Amino acid sequence: MGQLTQGHRYMHFDNFPPKQGLYNPAFEKDSCGIGFVAHIKGQSSHQIMLDADQILCNLAHRGAVGCEPNTGDGAGVLTALPHEFMQKVAARDLKVDLPDPGLYSVGLVFLPTDTAQRETCKQEMGKIIAEYGQQALGWRRVPTQANTADIGPSARATEPISEHLFVAAAEDLDQESFERKLYLIRKHISRKIRGSQLAQAKMFYVCSLSSKIIVYKGQLMSEQVMPYFPDLRDKDYRSHLAMVHARFSTNTFPSWDRAQPMRFMCHNGEINTVRGNMNWMRAREGVAKTDLFDGNLSRLFPILEPDCSDSGTFDNMLEFLLMTGRTLQDSLMMMIPEAWQNHKLMPENKRAFYEYHSCLMEPWDGPASIAFTDGHYIGAVLDRNGLRPSRYYVTHDDKVIMASEVGVLDVAPENVKTKGRLQPGKMFLVDFEQGKIIDDQELKEEFANRRPYANWLSKQRIELTDFAQQDKPSRKSPNGQNGDNNQPLISRLRAFGYTLETIRFFLLPLVDQEQDPVSSMGNDAALACLSDHPRMLYDYFKQLFAQVTNPAIDSIREQIIMSLESYIGPEGNLLDTTENHCHRLRIKHPILKNSELEAIKTMDYRGWRTRTIDITYSRPTHREMPEDKVEDSEINDGHTPTSAILVDNLDRICAEAETAISDGYSLIILSDRNIGQNRVPVSALMACGAVHHHLVRQAKRTRIGIILETGEAREVHHHCLLIGYGADAINPYIAFEALWQARRDGLLADSYTDDTIVRAYRKGVAKGILKVIAKMGISTLQSYKGAQIFEALGLKDDVINRCFTGTPSRLQGVGFDVLATEAIRRHNIGYPSRVNGYTARTTNSSTSLPNHGMIHWQPHGEKHAWTPEAIANLQEAATTNSREAYQNYAQRMNE
Repeated sequence: MGQLTQGHRYMHFDNFPPKQGLYNPAFEKDSCGIGFVAHIKGQSSHQIMLDADQILCNLAHRGAVGCEPNTGDGAGVLTALPHEFMQKVAARDLKVDLPDPGLYSVGLVFLPTDTAQRETCKQEMGKIIAEYGQQALGWRRVPTQANTADIGPSARATEPISEHLFVAAAEDLDQESFERKLYLIRKHISRKIRGSQLAQAKMFYVCSLSSKIIVYKGQLMSEQVMPYFPDLRDKDYRSHLAMVHARFSTNTFPSWDRAQPMRFMCHNGEINTVRGNMNWMRAREGVAKTDLFDGNLSRLFPILEPDCSDSGTFDNMLEFLLMTGRTLQDSLMMMIPEAWQNHKLMPENKRAFYEYHSCLMEPWDGPASIAFTDGHYIGAVLDRNGLRPSRYYVTHDDKVIMASEVGVLDVAPENVKTKGRLQPGKMFLVDFEQGKIIDDQELKEEFANRRPYANWLSKQRIELTDFAQQDKPSRKSPNGQNGDNNQPLISRLRAFGYTLETIRFFLLPLVDQEQDPVSSMGNDAALACLSDHPRMLYDYFKQLFAQVTNPAIDSIREQIIMSLESYIGPEGNLLDTTENHCHRLRIKHPILKNSELEAIKTMDYRGWRTRTIDITYSRPTHREMPEDKVEDSEINDGHTPTSAILVDNLDRICAEAETAISDGYSLIILSDRNIGQNRVPVSALMACGAVHHHLVRQAKRTRIGIILETGEAREVHHHCLLIGYGADAINPYIAFEALWQARRDGLLADSYTDDTIVRAYRKGVAKGILKVIAKMGISTLQSYKGAQIFEALGLKDDVINRCFTGTPSRLQGVGFDVLATEAIRRHNIGYPSRVNGYTARTTNSSTSLPNHGMIHWQPHGEKHAWTPEAIANLQEAATTNSREAYQNYAQRMNE
């Protein structure tokens, strides 16, 4: 009972429990019902509120309830700011005469239930309003009727106090400048209070603060919203629009602040790339510049606030783009672009618009139907896949109704003027000032013609073919040795963890079948963290699945929406639009041929240069011991543990990457080609993740591109991990050499050449990557890059925090010490150590690849749940009904 009370108290003040066990608040997502009703000519009425209530109630099945039938996951309504109503309540409750519309704002604010803490929040907010030169007119307690609305116990336990905050604009401000001031005020106060030591700090939340719109929401069911807020039932509450939302918090906790609508949008679906979008935006803060905030831009950081769901994070980004000079339409076309890469029939000017903006920002990808409004416009947009239903009606009496499905509002058939549904990637927009619906084609034609995007791209875009020497010989010699360090291929294969199964089951099918090999019936081998063998770091990660995406994208049949193309290298200022923003390198395939990498290494083209960073380090000395028995304490260079050497080298690599930015380089190549008898490679995955997150933390990641030259990566899973943790492109040079050698050994047909092998491998990897990202509901590699949609199995938090920040690792287990030891053990397999002139004992022949039996059971290989003896015992027990045989089977399985 004590534990329950303690947890209940935490939920009451902070909304969510901390990360614990299998729970991680980072997984808070939602799948919901959305809708809006509006008068196209902008005529306000209370009937719009009644219609919104009916839509909400008819969307009740789209929301969810908790452990009690009267506790919802969240619901709410966004309307235009009702001037007559606010004028009435301000005069009655505050004894204040409000300025004209547009010169004052009203925000709905959630406040702590503790009186002293509530007053502290209000006082701090008053100070910040004055600091930005605006006038706080007063606070009004918003009437709420929890009993009338029949709010459930769980919702009541976390119910905040709702109050209206009235703010008047300074005399010299127009409405748009006032909106930016309000934005600064809200961001400043939210960061200050929600990050404070107040016990109920997380109960403070500004639902909206605007001169145009207002949000009423809470941890409510759809039918509870109007009864809970009597304001909405007042006949003087008139609006020309109402946008509603019913929340389904998928596998996550509901809360008052995460209810929707957000400040400018509401969302049905799932943003699957949100972790990457957050990291990239954090990095872009380092180069963001604008004159619109009088030198206060840094006070808006972080743009994407913590403690948000995927929808809340999307709203943060949309609001930032809107407040920095873009329109809602422009911003949403950037964030949720159409599938332009493979759309052959798309007009060239529109294609150029999308391609240009892909140089500025990656898509926010995943199934999404998003309704949006700023009071001047209202509309909706569907993601490029079209996996979320969005239907609309337009009536003869100038109403427009859009929702997740038809039938949400009673409309007489004879009153229906037009009806339809949102198409994939298309936008539906109502302009209240013009009093009309703007067609998607008309809308995007206007934006596409605003600037000469096609001309800019033609002049500024960099292609590999501009400087790559396509006929340059590959870096290899006929005897299969590396042309640089003359190390035998077999030694490097063994040191990088290649086995006979790697060649047979992973590499050869990628060439022979040109697709990623698949297996069935699961993998019964030991987890990497429990294995006795030195496993690759990639084996500690599993691809996550989309919680809400249903069905998954078919990457073959829907290839028109899939793309591996991306722009890499330094980005420009997101808050500006210039020709130089598309001065970036276009990569059409993430797997680079050796000749392409060589050209990039030596490039000095139009101001672009590349620095290569060695990610190998000097091998620590140790006493003679079998390579599969070496312990961290027994590998040292005198006194330094191997784990410390590994961490020091990560520090060095990160420092060199940051220096490369300062020295004006556009790209860095993390290379392990220097592997040799006395050089041990840092895992390319570890190095890439460490550099990527280091530069994100320093807000410098968008100032340089990261390319990997690695012998580690060979499987589709490896490439997905490297891209997911920030790699812009990969050159798997050892995989190429292994396949070339396989052809010489007769494992591939003589009809293959070195070039056709590389071509087939790249095609197979491409299909595999597209298949993986499609399962996540993601369409483009650009948005998958850096999205780190994985969980770790058996990695300690010190490794995660350093190299894979934000990745869930619920089992913990292996730290830098074990990873460093396993790196040495793998290296010893390829390069047996020499002590006093003698080679250390090894358990495998150094002239052939080992076979650890990861896939097929081997007597001295990896442990499997199903062994021949266990299967034989089970068969004997089943066929002879032998109790002894079954006991033997049970004993083996239990052991």
